Amino acid sequence: MKISLITVGKTDVNWVREGLDLYVSRLSHYIPFTLDEIPELRNASSLTQGQIKDREGALILKRIKDGDELILLDERGREFRSVELSAWLGEKLSRSSRDLVFVIGGAYGFSDAVYARADGKLSLSRMTFSHQMVRTIFAEQLYRAFTILKGEPYHHE
Repeated sequence: MKISLITVGKTDVNWVREGLDLYVSRLSHYIPFTLDEIPELRNASSLTQGQIKDREGALILKRIKDGDELILLDERGREFRSVELSAWLGEKLSRSSRDLVFVIGGAYGFSDAVYARADGKLSLSRMTFSHQMVRTIFAEQLYRAFTILKGEPYHHE
């Protein structure tokens, strides 16, 4: 199994990029992990929100293989405490050989086609974070989940 994170748009805020790179590097000690940043659409200002979601959705779906388990980071998704996320992830690791693909959508969310293909949805919080910040927050939570699974002294509870 491997884990991928697909994002719409490049990570262009320096401190967010530094944090993301740190946790991507740490995750590689636990599992094969890849980050796939889909470039922003060209001439998006001339498109409607629906057109943007549909075009971004098509780009997302092109990166998903038939056997992948697709999990969307979505405000209407299931919320976990860190230890619960760790248990959920541990269950996935022990019961499935499917690759896990997490997706952070663009500013307007996901197209209907992406929602239809998704196997699940996770929410990091009921609060709204910038799409840039969510990348680092999510990578850190994945790293934290693995340290909890391994019994390492990163998470304190």
